Amino acid sequence: MSRSNPAQAGVDRVDALAMAVRKIKWHVLPLFVVMFIVNYIDRVNIGFVRQHLSADLGIGAAAYGLGAGLFFVSYAVFEVPSNMLLQRYGAKAWLTRIMFTWGLAAVGMAFVRGEMSFYAMRLVLGAAEAGFFPGVVFYFTKWLPRDERGRAMAIFLSGSALASVLSGPISGALMLISGGGLHGWQWMFVLEGMASVVLAGFIWLWLDSNPRDARWLSRAEQDAVVAEIEDEQRQRDAAHAVTPSAWSLLRDPQILIFCVIYFSVSLTIYGATFWLPSIIRKMGHFNDFQVGLFNSIPWLISIVAMYFFAMLAARFKFQQAWVACVLLIAALGMYAAGKGSPTSSFVAICFAAIGFKAASALFWPIPQGYLDARISAAVLALINSIGNLGGFVAPATFGLLEQKTGSIEGGLTGLAVMSVVAAGVVFFARMTPREGRRALAL
Repeated sequence: MSRSNPAQAGVDRVDALAMAVRKIKWHVLPLFVVMFIVNYIDRVNIGFVRQHLSADLGIGAAAYGLGAGLFFVSYAVFEVPSNMLLQRYGAKAWLTRIMFTWGLAAVGMAFVRGEMSFYAMRLVLGAAEAGFFPGVVFYFTKWLPRDERGRAMAIFLSGSALASVLSGPISGALMLISGGGLHGWQWMFVLEGMASVVLAGFIWLWLDSNPRDARWLSRAEQDAVVAEIEDEQRQRDAAHAVTPSAWSLLRDPQILIFCVIYFSVSLTIYGATFWLPSIIRKMGHFNDFQVGLFNSIPWLISIVAMYFFAMLAARFKFQQAWVACVLLIAALGMYAAGKGSPTSSFVAICFAAIGFKAASALFWPIPQGYLDARISAAVLALINSIGNLGGFVAPATFGLLEQKTGSIEGGLTGLAVMSVVAAGVVFFARMTPREGRRALAL
């Protein structure tokens, strides 16, 4: 009777794992990127309809800014509970639910009638969407080995940059539609929201919650993935006699630092996102589609910058220094944006986009490397939700400033100062797990 060769079995497992990783990436990453694109467009498309909301519904600058920001309040409140429910009901069911309900809420934006209904629908949209981003991050921890998650995250985050490029032309083109008793801006909300609803059906048919459910993986590939993830967990258990809890890490000052840094990044991203179309309109007499095309330029530049700085960070190791560097670039650009004509402001924001989009991509590997995977989903959700409150503060403040002073220069200067502060924090803070802490690299 022949005996199995342990060495050969190890080689077979390595080969099976490598094949499984390739299949997983091809199966789920394109879908997640498309979901992120649709997600981002539904979140920020109100930036293109600001003047229409004012003309048709009487929603002024302050009300627009508040409504734009309220999305992030409900998003923050429901982010952690949503992620916990994802772990309970599985990624397939819960991500389908998230996509379906946020699509309906996005459609509902077409039928707001004034300030109060505008506020209500933005709150509903935020609650519906909560849990998507950290849910995908958690999904990676259950399907991909430690060494593959960083690359998968980079591809997934590219969806945000790509969405920033596509949102302008797509939204601008849809706003040129008329008829059926709806304005162009209403058609934009309806069609972009329905795209999310349709995609929800595809998610239900395509996605699996666990590797064991994936019929497109062979049994050997399923075994290899499950064994690798379980081995990683056993290594954590061996290194830490006490299982870390989310509540213990919430008392960790390092988590607060992560929240502050991502809050500063989000301030700048959403300050630019929601007010850039208005700056472009002041540059000349452009229709909605032309505004959308101009809006794509900073984000196209940022895509190149994201990959350029990612390569530098991979080659010259010191992630925190690279995050600090790009935050300083963002600070310089935002400060310059408040000091000139609309055209020079647009050019300055193009420069700032190099910094704040690269900062967003370079930031996430730092908390991922700090947290134990057993509680990373809830804590990453917390960092994301608190950080995204910058999406409330920036537009709400900008709206008040413009209504009171007729200018957003003070807001742009404030964003520059916050980026400088965040650069200092991220550069000097110690962000690696220390011996005895209940944290371990993913």
